[in-house]
Amino acid sequence: MSTQIALLRGINVGGHNVFPKARQLELARSLGLREVTVLLQTGNLVFADPGTPPGETARLLQERILADLGLTVPVVVRTGAEFAAGVAANPYPQAVAEPRTLHLTFLSEEPGDTSRLDALDAAAFAPDSFRLIGRELYLHCPDGIGRSKLAQAVGRVPLGVVATSRNWSTVTKILALTGA
Repeated sequence: MSTQIALLRGINVGGHNVFPKARQLELARSLGLREVTVLLQTGNLVFADPGTPPGETARLLQERILADLGLTVPVVVRTGAEFAAGVAANPYPQAVAEPRTLHLTFLSEEPGDTSRLDALDAAAFAPDSFRLIGRELYLHCPDGIGRSKLAQAVGRVPLGVVATSRNWSTVTKILALTGA
């Protein structure tokens, strides 16, 4: 079965944009999505590919969330194959053994201007590092992301696209749900 994955940004974080897991499932099904699984409370939906392009699926979900809940929630959608390719492209294979140290940011599209990101002095943030590969940004923080100056710096760089991040543990759980 081919799948799509919808990654909702900024829900159920610190009591903001409350969108319970059961309601996420109900909303997805109301859009005609089939075989829907919601992983965690943070907006990770895996479902049978509805036959629409991922960008269209993202737009439909965003519109329905706004209409039903009054929440503006950016959504990034990947096909199962795209998601699996992003996982396989991980430039930090050594970090897989410690999934809390690796985060993957999914971008709605490739950023047109990466000059500000490219201008970050990576050596100043060592041992933390990042790599942008297409529509995925990998962030490796060996000492954890909580105090990472690099994570803060990267997060402040405007890329002009929708972005949402997941830790590696969540990424691998989503991948398992796709059957890849």
